[in-house]
Amino acid sequence: MSIYKHLRAQIVTGHIGGGDKMPSLRQMASNLDVSITTIIQAYTQLEVEGYIKSRAQSGYYVITKDWSKEARIIEDPSMSIVDDNFNSFTIDENPYYIDLNVFDAARWKKSYNKVIAKYSPLLFFEGDPQGEASLRYEIAKYLYNHRGVIASPDQIVIAAGTQQLTLHLCRILKSMDINHIATEDPGYLPVQKIFEGGGYTLNKIPLDTAGIKIELLPRNIPSAVYICPSNQFPTGIVMPFHRRMEIIRWARENHSIIIEDDYDSELRYFGKPIPALQGLEKDAPVVYLGSFSATIFPALRISYMVLPPNLIHSYRHIKEDYSQTCSKLEQLTLAMYMEEGFYDIHIKRLRKLYGDKLSVALSVLENWDNENNFIEAQNTNSGLNLMLKIKKSFDSDLFCQIARKYGLYITTTPLENILAFYYSKAPLIKIKEEMPRLLDEWFNI
Repeated sequence: MSIYKHLRAQIVTGHIGGGDKMPSLRQMASNLDVSITTIIQAYTQLEVEGYIKSRAQSGYYVITKDWSKEARIIEDPSMSIVDDNFNSFTIDENPYYIDLNVFDAARWKKSYNKVIAKYSPLLFFEGDPQGEASLRYEIAKYLYNHRGVIASPDQIVIAAGTQQLTLHLCRILKSMDINHIATEDPGYLPVQKIFEGGGYTLNKIPLDTAGIKIELLPRNIPSAVYICPSNQFPTGIVMPFHRRMEIIRWARENHSIIIEDDYDSELRYFGKPIPALQGLEKDAPVVYLGSFSATIFPALRISYMVLPPNLIHSYRHIKEDYSQTCSKLEQLTLAMYMEEGFYDIHIKRLRKLYGDKLSVALSVLENWDNENNFIEAQNTNSGLNLMLKIKKSFDSDLFCQIARKYGLYITTTPLENILAFYYSKAPLIKIKEEMPRLLDEWFNI
């Protein structure tokens, strides 16, 4: 049974009285030997449901109320909830670790409240299929200032996730008689599957040290190429300027389109972020993709694409066939969050925190007794993950499963003997304390 259910039962049955102060997050986490994240999740759910409330600079307190009706429901014998020994319960801890220090909820709440107070009449009308105008304006302004992307709000399309945007692109490209898609090999598989499902012929192009090999791209056939030039997944390759200009020239000469996925390019920790390929030439044949899920919080399923002028007309023909898949309230809140300058502050904070995490992870690897050069770090400058090359035969699924035991989120990749460690998802202290133990266990298998 989860901590949330146990605490709820303790409250409604009177074991924790109305007005009582709840233990602090750290104290509860220490008592139960679980992460603070788990306790925060439990307390947040109790607060949302009206069992407890937070007081600034004081903590959480139980709300005084007659809980008799709730108690009759909770005391169903099949639930077996009354037990003073918390450690007897199994903790359902989410293995997809999220570091709650990355997001300042107070600023988001301030933006949300401002939208409700000033613009609530807007919520009684359906959202624009292309996305709310205020958010498209803020995105256009942000991209110009921080990524060098040149676009008007009318060129921006908002949807719930990059995969949803890719579905739009499938229809737009078909209207242009483009039936071939080139992708990086290895590359981002979910997008490749969407294009395959859309009936496109996929041409997987290998990489060299500068990115996708231009000489292997289709010639004299209008096509599209999907690339991640600022932080290629999973290799971390950054496409240099000369290769970027080559691929733009290829697209112009072959009446083709470049799809630039810039999913985490802002998160560069050493040196300045690489300017986007889209802004290198005026009216470049580039569709630019971006998302807020990785930089704000995963549940915010707001992504966007910037269409070049020659694709806008095609999009307008199909846009009325779709309802907007993003919450209008969340779009307006995000627009306010950006207008107030909170997103800029958040990105700076994120770079500092993730940069520190990356440095600690690299320090652990450097100081660990790396006998026979067992493990090697790759992709060490940017993004959300660190690539770990294991220099011995191993079971990748088993290694990932062991990592979850230590609260570290590590996944397989298309590359042989390489795992992706998402340091973005783990608290700094956990990386420092648990990563050496993980490496010891891996090494001794």
